[in-house]
Amino acid sequence: MSEQSAPAKARGLHEHHLSVPELTLRGMILGALITVVFTSSNVYLGLKVGLTFSSSIPAAVISMAVLSFFSRSNILENNMVQTQASAAGTLSAVIFVLPAILMIGYWNGFHFWQTMLICMAGGALGVIFSIPLRRTMVVNSDLPYPEGVAAAEILIAGHKEDGAKEGAGGAKDILFGGLVSAVVCFCTTGLHILTDKLHLWFSAGKAIFQVPLGFSLALLSAGYLMGLTAGLAMFIGLVLAWGAFVPYLTSQLADSAGSIADIANQVWSSRVRFIGAGTLAIAAVWTLLTLLKPMIEGVRLSFKAISDSSHGVTIERTDQDMSMKSLLLLSVALILVLGASFFSFVSDAPISNLLACGLVLFAVIMVFLIGLFIAAACGYMAGLIGSSNSPISGIGVIAIIIISLLLVLADSVLGIFTSAEGRRFGMALAIFITTGVVSVGTISNDNLQDLKTGYLVGATPKNQQISLLIGCVVGASIIAPTLSLLYQAYGFAGAPLPRPDMDPGAMLSAPQATLMMTVTQGIFAHNLDWNMLLIGIVAGICVIVADQVLARLRFPLRISALAVGLGIYLPPTATAAIIVGSLLNLAVNRRLKAKNAGKAATGSEHNKKGVLIASGFIVGESLMGVVLAIVVLISLSTGHGESPLGLQGLLDTIFGPNAGLMLNIASVLVFAGICTVFYKKST
Repeated sequence: MSEQSAPAKARGLHEHHLSVPELTLRGMILGALITVVFTSSNVYLGLKVGLTFSSSIPAAVISMAVLSFFSRSNILENNMVQTQASAAGTLSAVIFVLPAILMIGYWNGFHFWQTMLICMAGGALGVIFSIPLRRTMVVNSDLPYPEGVAAAEILIAGHKEDGAKEGAGGAKDILFGGLVSAVVCFCTTGLHILTDKLHLWFSAGKAIFQVPLGFSLALLSAGYLMGLTAGLAMFIGLVLAWGAFVPYLTSQLADSAGSIADIANQVWSSRVRFIGAGTLAIAAVWTLLTLLKPMIEGVRLSFKAISDSSHGVTIERTDQDMSMKSLLLLSVALILVLGASFFSFVSDAPISNLLACGLVLFAVIMVFLIGLFIAAACGYMAGLIGSSNSPISGIGVIAIIIISLLLVLADSVLGIFTSAEGRRFGMALAIFITTGVVSVGTISNDNLQDLKTGYLVGATPKNQQISLLIGCVVGASIIAPTLSLLYQAYGFAGAPLPRPDMDPGAMLSAPQATLMMTVTQGIFAHNLDWNMLLIGIVAGICVIVADQVLARLRFPLRISALAVGLGIYLPPTATAAIIVGSLLNLAVNRRLKAKNAGKAATGSEHNKKGVLIASGFIVGESLMGVVLAIVVLISLSTGHGESPLGLQGLLDTIFGPNAGLMLNIASVLVFAGICTVFYKKST
């Protein structure tokens, strides 16, 4: 669907569905069930590779398939289901921060009520903060909102005259992708007869280079949904990281013990990732600067409309937000919830009640002020590259630096964190506050994406905002149990082992949480490597300048500084799989364009089948990861090992010393075969 045709379609749907129900009990129950499933799978995916996926598209198709069995189901009801379920794709991003509390040794498990309240309150604030931005970033903006537009296309197609058939066909595409990726994940993580990554290492003198290969179907799909432009930018980031920064820094090291892989990975994780964080930080600032003027005007118009609605002025249904009174009452309630969550957290520390109240007040103010700041940045990033690809963790790095510096400054006056125990508490508090800030940003990111979908299908914004608030509550309630399950089953890299007999190599990497821990420890110990952050900022400025030059030259491709930053600090095998996915997107679209030349439908509309299969890949791999975590826990609880299904011994018996080589060859062939099948089914 082109941006030019979208408003016309939205108006037509609005007129046709003027009086149909939107928020229904059956829709809310279905949305809650989808939210539980997708939140669990997103938590797993985020801890494993540092990425989450937007659940809007698969939720929309599942909703159409399920509600088609009920009478009077309609496009607006289905839209509310996907709006509610989309909270799963974004609120779960708090796992980029929260596990760091375990990594520093302050927690030994996840506290249910503290985790739920901070996620729920932060997410609800994200809804409130993004409401005044709706007109600027959705109605009066030409931002592409790739996932929001894709979800609208699916909903519109599913409610044509042959909507039931299309909805069922879409469900079959998602089911196909889900089954394929679930089987591959089972063979990789369960049976261990395939691998999800391959590293090729080279050295020139002391400089170390890597050519990574990644075989995760979830990451392949993320790249497919992201598209060529973002994939190209991530490739640039990958080349900078492993073709420039890591080789240079390793060449400057004194002789180090260990393999070249261990040395290079240590340099990347402890130094180069900070370059990526700096690039993301300056990209976020640039985003805000470019948006400042239109954002101020949009906020003014939004508040005027909210005020008019409160004074009885008639406003068209498709332009109605939650009332000013509701927003104020909800804001006061959220302040109390935040205060209760933070007080529960600081009450465990050996400090006076007066100091505890001061820290609670500081924490609430930080969540409000920084959350308000990042709501606009995250909303813009969602509009630019989609919710799945927005670097929420990069925003989290900025937030945790600001919060940690302020706490250290307070410590210089009050002497709160002088002891080792006090410093650990200070770091944990900074991480916990940042969890609230990230909750605000991630739901702001998602809300505007959903409002774009609603704008295109003629939904009522107020109902969508209520639906997303429900999704925040449901999603927040499942995050802590899922984190506990995965921690007990696999453990997290950098955190104490939950059991002494665990295999450290099987831990979930939790890359962003590790970065948050490193940043916080560096600031509190006064030894953070600011040089790497500054290099990243300079690199980001260079990318921004280059992008502006390309824009002036009207070059068809652009370079996103956000995506370049992601390419620098995401695990290289994850980035490699994403790049392959973006190239697959290019191949599919070129084939569809040639195949459908002269037809009315555009390539993006024909590409719906590929989008649905890719969404299935993501969901299947993620859900199988959660299922295997349960299998591991059952195995351990009955006195067996943590790889109860593994067939490594059988492979060693059959292939002997060549078992590793055969494993790699099989993985490459399976991955290439699935890419080929995906291409053929999508075209």
